[in-house]
Amino acid sequence: MKALLLNKVDGQVSSQVTDYKPSDLPEGDVSIAVDYSSLNYKDSLAVCGKLASIRNYPIIPGIDMAGTVSASDHPDYKAGDKVVLNGWGVGELHAGGFAQQARVKGDWLVPMPANFSAKQTMAIGTAGYTAMLCVLALERNGVCPDQGEVLVTGAAGGVGSVAISILAKLGYQVAASTGRPEQADYLKSLGASAIVDRNELSEPGRPLAKERWAAAIDTVGSHTLANICAGLKYDGVVAATGLAQGPDLPATVMPFILRSVTLAGVDSVYAPRARRLEAWRRLGQDLAMDHLNAMTEVIGLEDIASAAAAQLQGKKQRGRTVVDVNR
Repeated sequence: MKALLLNKVDGQVSSQVTDYKPSDLPEGDVSIAVDYSSLNYKDSLAVCGKLASIRNYPIIPGIDMAGTVSASDHPDYKAGDKVVLNGWGVGELHAGGFAQQARVKGDWLVPMPANFSAKQTMAIGTAGYTAMLCVLALERNGVCPDQGEVLVTGAAGGVGSVAISILAKLGYQVAASTGRPEQADYLKSLGASAIVDRNELSEPGRPLAKERWAAAIDTVGSHTLANICAGLKYDGVVAATGLAQGPDLPATVMPFILRSVTLAGVDSVYAPRARRLEAWRRLGQDLAMDHLNAMTEVIGLEDIASAAAAQLQGKKQRGRTVVDVNR
């Protein structure tokens, strides 16, 4: 089979599309003929040698996969079943989706939703599934469309693009924060009603600012997340799921104790099965497919290295990148 393999020699990580023996895949009770994967920010870090969680090389990266079960010893799956995998350390600690075949634990899988094709599930991928988890987190904390504007940071990226589409379809008024003003028309086509310059949030700010947003979905962290907390309305909620600016949080407790702000962390890698199934069910209901098609490009295994470098350099324009592993 063909696979993208990462190797590390003298501290330098390199990637190469190579012939790989399926017998060399790690242990697992389900074998999958992979149709599609996707390129997420974490994948780009891995391919470019910047993902610290990978400690054992060589490894096949790719935190997502969608395909057909070819063999199974797991009670929930049989040959011919269509399945999706997001996270669980795949592509970091276990051979991932940038290959034509995979062997994984059946407990990591969910059935492919009947209303999506394999390609569409990977157009959504971990980024879109995470966006839905963030929306669910806002809902669990009582955020409703009539409470005011919802801010989405990193808006032109995968999580941000899908989040805007979902929120707009649910009736929320969405403000999109981006450092790329040329993407304003794209973001408005997804449903954003206002564009916020990234620089308004990325520098050190005051402990409390003017109340602006009812809620937020943040993929950036650091000063941006601190400024979001400072600018939320009373009882505001922010779902935090990224650290593109940094892992630090240079904030004070003032928004939390004076405005009853809630900071809700969202993890997609080890989210429990019930939450995964609910996220995928809601994606089928609340994501506009025309938006998904408009934000998606398709590449092959040979294109991953250059696409990953472009993403980390900020050259990727927007949306989602699907990997056709058989192209």
